[in-house]
Amino acid sequence: MKTRVLRYLKHMFITIFGIAIIAILFGLYHGASASYAHNPKKTAFDKDGPYLFYKNDSTLNVNYIRGNKNDGFYLDQKEYSANESIPASCFFHLDSTQFNFTIKTHFKSPQTIYNDDEKILAISDIESGYKTFRDFLIHNNVIDKNLNWTFGKGHLVLLGDFVDRGFSTTQVLWFIYKLEQDANTKGGQVHFIIGNHELKNMYGDYQSSALKYTFVASILGKTQANLYDSYSVLGNWIASKNVIESINGNLFVHGGLHKDVAELDMTLEDINTFLRASYYKAPYPKPNKSKTDVLLSSKTGVCWYRGYFRDDLLQEDINKPLNKFKAKKIIVGHTIQSKVKSHYDGKVIGIDISHSKDYHKNWPNKKSEGLLIEGDSYFRALNDGEKIELK
Repeated sequence: MKTRVLRYLKHMFITIFGIAIIAILFGLYHGASASYAHNPKKTAFDKDGPYLFYKNDSTLNVNYIRGNKNDGFYLDQKEYSANESIPASCFFHLDSTQFNFTIKTHFKSPQTIYNDDEKILAISDIESGYKTFRDFLIHNNVIDKNLNWTFGKGHLVLLGDFVDRGFSTTQVLWFIYKLEQDANTKGGQVHFIIGNHELKNMYGDYQSSALKYTFVASILGKTQANLYDSYSVLGNWIASKNVIESINGNLFVHGGLHKDVAELDMTLEDINTFLRASYYKAPYPKPNKSKTDVLLSSKTGVCWYRGYFRDDLLQEDINKPLNKFKAKKIIVGHTIQSKVKSHYDGKVIGIDISHSKDYHKNWPNKKSEGLLIEGDSYFRALNDGEKIELK
């Protein structure tokens, strides 16, 4: 009897162990990891900012948070004319560095189509990881160690979801703002293309935001929805951006293009104009159905679509939108990949991978990747600057 019980327990242990191993392997395949070594600086507030809000049509209120949890917090505030250039700095607590830049508050939407044969580096879904983003750009020769633009006339494409799930959202957004200015002085371009998490923050869904920003908003005397609303400078800047762009024959969009988009009598510019008007509205169905609902839906919309990786699609479903917009390939983020890789005869390239985080470590260790395009050649751009040609 005792032998039978031991044999049963042994079989049960082997079964449970086997199931656990399968579950771990399944999780790892789908990007799961364990986090550890969380740095307490993630919720440091001193010097955080700047946070800019329109007091009225002609005046801006600029705020930096000062203080700490023990002594209390206060705001370092100053007013500026909305028509003047505003000197600003952004502090990063993890390594006590900062970068300086100038803020101008009148924003024009970028163009939609670019043709110049310059090289392109694209990266997606940084999710508030300033250090990860900064170091990737340094190692891939977009900027130097002093954060100066070194990419010449190249295109840096930021494919959405640069906010949420981390503690450096403010630093990431102002860093992109600075990069735009620096690139322009050297003839380069920074393309900040909207993802579904930028949209969420604009229409007030901050469920994926770090708790830090609930406290930031409270210190500022705001709600979290105010941080990126139409009365904030960052909100106005983000709202000027596109959801889709064509660069040297490649389409860049956060989610993807559902095949029904090919049936719309709309250009890429029409799509950008149409969707910019909806940025502050949640993606719910309208009472009166319209063909353009395919652009707005949280399932088929260009910032939300996951069909390339979750639906049983035909090659024709991929080709239809590409042919309509005269594109060679479409590059997307949004849906996590094990590495930057191509699908559907090379027509779709997924570049959303699990990046390392600023304020904690992960097991397995996560390393950033992006996509480098040089002429007709496509490469995985690794976090150390190495490039591997896509097959």
